[in-house]
Amino acid sequence: MTTDRRVLIHPDKQSLAGAVAARFITKVVDLLDECDEVTIVLTGGSVGIAVLAAINESPAKNMIQWPRLNFWWGDERFVAKNDPERNELQARKALLDHLSVDETKVHPFPAADEIADLDQAAAAYARELADAADEGKKFPRFDITFLGVGPDGHIASLFPGLPGSTETEATVVAVRNSPKPPPLRLSLTLPVIQSSERVWVVLAGADKASALGLALAGASIEEVPVAGATGRKRTVFFVDREAAAEVPEALIAPS
Repeated sequence: MTTDRRVLIHPDKQSLAGAVAARFITKVVDLLDECDEVTIVLTGGSVGIAVLAAINESPAKNMIQWPRLNFWWGDERFVAKNDPERNELQARKALLDHLSVDETKVHPFPAADEIADLDQAAAAYARELADAADEGKKFPRFDITFLGVGPDGHIASLFPGLPGSTETEATVVAVRNSPKPPPLRLSLTLPVIQSSERVWVVLAGADKASALGLALAGASIEEVPVAGATGRKRTVFFVDREAAAEVPEALIAPS
């Protein structure tokens, strides 16, 4: 299936976060008009959390019936439940703690003080994905998957040169020796990410320009895993001007 792929450029990180937040609220309201529930995959990182904070700061957030949303995560640092580096904790502080969410629909990765073994934690999340899926499927239908991008081109915790970026069978991988601390992580795999109806990649900063340029120019996922960031219906790269320095002109959407 082909996907509509475009790049939307914003002046700076603050305006970028605000624009993505506004688009998210509008899209979720539209989706809730069409279906009973909406399923979102969250990301960590400074820009990803800034988007969640911008959603929380928007008065329009009250247009969303939050109990009808399901939340998953694309990856997680394998640390204790209350560790400030944990993506779940950051997302809760930025947004989820301020909403009337249905906690039975919030699906964080296991923490290191909940399941001590990394492989068992990966298997547990894979089972949770399968339990939420339609019969015969390995994971639920995702409406929007948020992704950040590292300077090396990694998405979620799929890093260049590590086996997770090319995994095609498992839905969740245990990541060891991550080049970005902490070394132990859990991550969805590319087939799960690519199953999402919409993939929204949000990134800012000049240090991301090279990886983004390579990905959009056709580099391999082994070289820059963000090259594999595609949604079934649409893939949007929300970037600031610095990160857009090497984006092919043909992919830049009109302002």
